[in-house]
Amino acid sequence: MIRERAYPVEPWHVRETRLDMDVLAQSESVFALSNGHVGLRGNLDEGEPHGLPGTYLNSFYELRPLPYAEAGFGFPESGQTIVNVTNGKLIRLLVDDEPLDVRYGELLAHERVLDLRAGTLHRTLHWRSPAGREVRVHSTRLVSFRQRSVAAIRYEVEVADDRPLRLIIQSELVANETLPPQSRDPRVAAVLESPLQAEEELTTSDGGLLIHRTRVSGLRVAAAMEHEIDSPARTSLESEGYEDWVRTTVGCVLEPGQTLRVVKYLTYGWSSRRSLPAVRDQVGAALAAARLDGWDGLVREQREYLDEFWDAADVEVDGDPEVQQAVRFGLFHVLQAGARAERRPIAAKGLTGPGYDGHAFWDTEMFVLPVLTYTHPAAVRDALYWRYSTLEQAHERARTLNLAGAAFPWRTIEGPESSGYWPAGTAAFHIAAGIADALRRYVLVSGDRQLEREIGLTLLVETARLWRSLGHHDRNGQFHIDGVTGPDEYTAVKNDNIYTNLMAQRNLCAAAEVAMRYRDEAYHLGVTDEEAAAWRDAAAAMHIPYDEEIDVHQQVEGFTRLEEWDFAHTPQDKYPLLLHYPYFDLYRKQVVKQADLVLAMHWRGDAFTADEKLRNFLYYERRTVRDSSLSACTQSVLAAEVGYLELAHSYLREAALMDLHDLNENTRDGVHMASLAGSWIALVAGFGGLRDHDGVPSFAPRLPSRIGRFAFSLQWCGMRLRVSVRPHETTYALHHAAQDAVMEVRHHGELIRVTCAEPVTVPIPPPPENLPTVEQASGRAPLLRLPEHLP
Repeated sequence: MIRERAYPVEPWHVRETRLDMDVLAQSESVFALSNGHVGLRGNLDEGEPHGLPGTYLNSFYELRPLPYAEAGFGFPESGQTIVNVTNGKLIRLLVDDEPLDVRYGELLAHERVLDLRAGTLHRTLHWRSPAGREVRVHSTRLVSFRQRSVAAIRYEVEVADDRPLRLIIQSELVANETLPPQSRDPRVAAVLESPLQAEEELTTSDGGLLIHRTRVSGLRVAAAMEHEIDSPARTSLESEGYEDWVRTTVGCVLEPGQTLRVVKYLTYGWSSRRSLPAVRDQVGAALAAARLDGWDGLVREQREYLDEFWDAADVEVDGDPEVQQAVRFGLFHVLQAGARAERRPIAAKGLTGPGYDGHAFWDTEMFVLPVLTYTHPAAVRDALYWRYSTLEQAHERARTLNLAGAAFPWRTIEGPESSGYWPAGTAAFHIAAGIADALRRYVLVSGDRQLEREIGLTLLVETARLWRSLGHHDRNGQFHIDGVTGPDEYTAVKNDNIYTNLMAQRNLCAAAEVAMRYRDEAYHLGVTDEEAAAWRDAAAAMHIPYDEEIDVHQQVEGFTRLEEWDFAHTPQDKYPLLLHYPYFDLYRKQVVKQADLVLAMHWRGDAFTADEKLRNFLYYERRTVRDSSLSACTQSVLAAEVGYLELAHSYLREAALMDLHDLNENTRDGVHMASLAGSWIALVAGFGGLRDHDGVPSFAPRLPSRIGRFAFSLQWCGMRLRVSVRPHETTYALHHAAQDAVMEVRHHGELIRVTCAEPVTVPIPPPPENLPTVEQASGRAPLLRLPEHLP
């Protein structure tokens, strides 16, 4: 089901013009604020009603047992689940003696606005109590990009009728909130009941503090708040606290038209090692810093930070204002997920909801990090250091599996494997090649040789060793990687998945190259010339399955001889298939959950000819059901490359509007970070044609008929390249570089030189003609076709 558009189309805002209780949880995810360290779901200030309460700290988790009907050797014994920590968003208002609750009285007006340039969530409401008293409330919320531990809320109440009015504001910290019951959907988080044990409570006249620990993982968290009051009338102020909550109460009587203003500073800190006094002092210091800057200073810093980001990262789209809004919304959430993660993971939902238990997957390296590499590379550096910090656990996992090197987890928060379903988890070894490719791309784009030497070499060596031990040479010398699961989880535990093999091939070659570059360091890792030669030999002999009879590559060995899935008799209400059919049935059929071989043609396009790409795209397009939000953006990229520009536009819209339209009806659990990143990928790698296979940025831009122009920027070795694409020409301009700087790029295969002196404009060759008709599986066409008249 496709919902009506919930948010008006605006270039720099996401605006909710009325409060719809039926989609409250979805809007809480859309309006979530984060900086990569602290995440606040977009719950209403008064806390109720809510869809799903949520306040998260990156990597703050609790352990829980993973149940098995029949356990096996090497199965993970415990999983990690992100914890809903102490809620500091709560600000309740009593009008005379009536609590402001939008379900009672009369809600005369209600609007919320996510400002993508200011980095704030603003709410305005006009409410009449059951007793007939009226107030207007304005609240603005931010999570600071500059001050990692700080969030703040400005809350203003204006008397909107003609008599004096008694107002009471109750601002709270609350731990161990009651959460809604768990769904059976495996993509939803487990519900933890009262995961936090109280350690300390402290109150002051204008605020308070709570410190708790998790019961099993033993992590300590502190949350603190202070308030500034601005009132034209005499005001009372007091605080009280108990082990799971602290409340500061503000009271006054205002005349008609007068306004009470409260600024709430909120700080968080957590640690697995620091003592209680140290964590207490940490949040106290953060409060002092927040108050030093004050509300106006925090707002100014937020805008300055985002001005810098948008100057480097903005994408302009003329002709599809919905996509224009959505790609900026996506970039904003991707930034929020990684900006201040600082050697912590970027989860599949960021810090916007508890979906997937707060785990990071391969999505991070293959969807989110490519976007950040070109727009905010400092976040990628931190993400790579996080992966490196989990290396010992990856070594241990490899030993358990009788493998060499490092076996990184399919899903995790802190490093250990947290997937209890081994065909999709343990067997999905392609995560290793994704890490290696993210590393390769970051070093190429940033020129950060220090990181390459310090951690890059080790990561490449240990992943190469994994591939060499996981695969084998057959009697004819070909190298095979058997019994693995690629990105398509409906084709599991198979031999020679093309995506895995091609990405492993690049991983092996990169490891050998970097080991030769840093011979001394490689020697200390035990790398010999013979081992590096074995990596190159395996890469050169990598088996790539191909069906000679029908002239297409096989997603895995033997895929094209499997029985076809009966799409014609699969009802639309049975999608996603994983919720309605046994995996046993899915594994035996030609049905593809998400782009797999097609994904290989994007990231390893250098391994396919143009004709092969077209034939493969047509074959797999008819078998891909897109039961994953990761698929549409990749299908958009390849549709654009092989010439189906209008289809690419439709897939772009599906990826970009995944959460704004709640297309998968699960945005309530958090936004789809990879799909949001995918809107940028679909535009820049699809219609812009960006590839980085050989160290030179390559572009092959072409536009669909409904987009008149689009422009984007890339960071490259300290320079900034601006690319502006029109129907018949592309302009390349260099900024933020020395006057004599030169950057080489390829445009449809032709090498051109770009300088700061003047932009270079070159023509776009015409697209291919007379293409075969492209078809999707029955009922699985793109969810968002182009409307007759775009808004």
